[in-house]
Amino acid sequence: MSDQADRANASVSRSGLAHLLTHKIRSKLAAGVTHLTSGSGPTLDYSSPPGDPGLFGPDSVCWKVHADFTSMMTGGISALLLQALHPLALAGVWDHSSFRTDILGRLRRTATFIAGTTYGSRHDALALIDRVKRIHLAVSGVAPDGRPYRASDPALLTWVHVAEVSSFMTAHLRYVNPDLPVAAQNQYFAETARIAEMLGASDVPRSRAEIDAYLLAMQPELGASERTAEVVRILMNAPAPSAAMRPAGTLMLNAGVDLLPDWAQAMLGFDRFAGLRRAVARPGVRLVAPVIRWALVNGVSKRARRRVAMPARESG
Repeated sequence: MSDQADRANASVSRSGLAHLLTHKIRSKLAAGVTHLTSGSGPTLDYSSPPGDPGLFGPDSVCWKVHADFTSMMTGGISALLLQALHPLALAGVWDHSSFRTDILGRLRRTATFIAGTTYGSRHDALALIDRVKRIHLAVSGVAPDGRPYRASDPALLTWVHVAEVSSFMTAHLRYVNPDLPVAAQNQYFAETARIAEMLGASDVPRSRAEIDAYLLAMQPELGASERTAEVVRILMNAPAPSAAMRPAGTLMLNAGVDLLPDWAQAMLGFDRFAGLRRAVARPGVRLVAPVIRWALVNGVSKRARRRVAMPARESG
C-alpha cells in the first residue's frame, strides 16, 4: 500500500511540475509576443463594462479576422510597407513620426487602435477614434514633390485604411481560413469601412470587388523613393524584443513582405528573392502560428468575448 501511495504521490508531483513548466513557458512566450503589440498608446480594459459589445460585437466578421495574432502581425507589416508607396502618406509619417527611432512603437500604436476599435467597449473605441482624429489635425506639410498634404485628407485616410484591411484579409486567407466565403469578406470590408468613415475617410470601398478595383486604380499614384527605401531598411532591421524572439521576428517580417501584391513587391525591390521568401516564410508561419495561439490563452479577443457574455450591470 505504501508503494502505491508513493507512486501516486510521485505521479502527482511530476504532473504538478509539468503544469508549472508549461505555465512558465506559455507566460514567457505570451509576454514576448504581446511586447510586439503593446506598450504604446492608451491602456484599455477589454474586460469591462459587462455586456458591452463595443462597435461590432462577437458575431461580426472583424472579430474573427482580427483575433489571430500571427496573421494580424504579418498583415500589419505588409500594410506599413504598402502605405509607404504613397508619396503623401509617406511624407506625413516622415515629417511627423518617430518611426526612424521607434518603428516597433508605430506598429504597437496601430495594433492598439485596431484592437481597441474592434474589441474595446463602445466608450473606449469612440475615444480612440476621437484621439486619432485630433492627432491627424496637427499633421500637415509639403511633400518633396511640392504637393501639400494633410493627415485628415479624406482620400489619404481611405488609402491608409485600404492598405490595412486588404493586408489583414490577405493574411487571414493565407494563414487562418483560406475558404472564407466572399460574402464574409464583403461583410468584413463593410464593417471596417465604418471606422474609416468615422475618422473622416471618403468613398471607402466596402466589398472585395471594390477593394481590388481601388488598389488597381491607385497604382499610378504610387511609387518608391529614397524615403521609401529608408522605411524598408528600418523596418526590415527592426530590433527584436529579445534574442529569443529574433528568429520569429525575422520570419514575421519576411511573411509580411510575402503578403504584398506582386506589383508592390516589385516597386519595393522585393521581387528578386520572392520565390525563396515564399518557400521559407509560408511554412515557417504555419509552423509557428499554433504555438503562438497556444500561448495567448488570455488574448484581447477572448477577454472581450467574456465581457460581452457577462450580464450588464443595471444602472440607477
